[in-house]
Amino acid sequence: MIRKRAKDRLGKKEARSLFRKADLLGLGSWADTVRKALHPEEICTFVVDRNINYTNVCLNRCTFCAFWRDEGSEDAYLLDRQTIFRKIEETISLGGTQILLQGGLHPALGIRYYINLLSAIKASFDIHVHGFSPPEICYIADSSDLTVRETLSILKASGLDSIPGGGAEILSDRVREILSPRKIKSSRWLEVMEEAHRLGMRTTATMMFGSIETDEDIIEHLDAIRQLQDRTGGFTAFIPWSFQAGNTELVQGSGFRIQDSATAVEYLRVLALSRIYLDNIENIQASWVTQGLKMAQVALRFGANDFGSTMIEENVVASAGVSYTVSMKDIIHSIRSADFVPAQRDTYYNLLRFF
Repeated sequence: MIRKRAKDRLGKKEARSLFRKADLLGLGSWADTVRKALHPEEICTFVVDRNINYTNVCLNRCTFCAFWRDEGSEDAYLLDRQTIFRKIEETISLGGTQILLQGGLHPALGIRYYINLLSAIKASFDIHVHGFSPPEICYIADSSDLTVRETLSILKASGLDSIPGGGAEILSDRVREILSPRKIKSSRWLEVMEEAHRLGMRTTATMMFGSIETDEDIIEHLDAIRQLQDRTGGFTAFIPWSFQAGNTELVQGSGFRIQDSATAVEYLRVLALSRIYLDNIENIQASWVTQGLKMAQVALRFGANDFGSTMIEENVVASAGVSYTVSMKDIIHSIRSADFVPAQRDTYYNLLRFF
């Protein structure tokens, strides 16, 4: 793992200045240089997977989310096992190697539900389960009177392979109190990730920006991720993505204006700074899901080395009115057009095949 000496590292004060004052192209060039040092082969990777959102019922009711529903809502759902299995079968038939299994905090689901589901999936399919974000893990733990470590150990033994970075948003409790007052605090998100890493599970880290955070909040978020990675080395990748405002309470009920969401330029700034600041995380993902293919191509020259997932299915961002649908062929063409070599990877960034 790459780890810089403290004296060579970008500090928080310098990062704040760089974030707003640096020329955009200069910042991008610096990030691209860092990316080239880590990935000199000019390979851009992607994974073939599917988001399976097993339920949209969620007690957190985050103001920035258009996906959640109350348990009694007309359009609330909990997928049955047959439907989940059909989705996995379709994923495998399309060359998929993992599923991203995430949902809301459903009050009727206990740890036995998750044990049985994971065990059934592993008994039926040879597929990597990348599942259950830290808020889900904490809810399962709290409702079962277990510690986070005990919960993770049980889920891992049942078939959970790795954990996605969802639920991070901005790791500032001041911001979280406005965006998602019912959701776990920053310290618990970090606790889940650290415990997972200590148990030998790899995870990703994310950041949702462009809502109400300040520049300082963004830097603090990056610093918290970098410090944890220094301790554990368990993050495989970092994925920054911009807040999608459509259909959310944050817009409809708070006076927040849709046009205040992050612009393409701001996205590239955050991406480039992330690549420079997170010197101990090897991979940075471009977010075509929120930015589209063209901007994802540009992101490859602003520090990103990974195109994320083919996203055979995606529901959460789509519920906010943003829906970019692409095929594996589209991703391969976009990577080639940006003068990179396309390569399919697995969850751990092992290369499976080139195109």
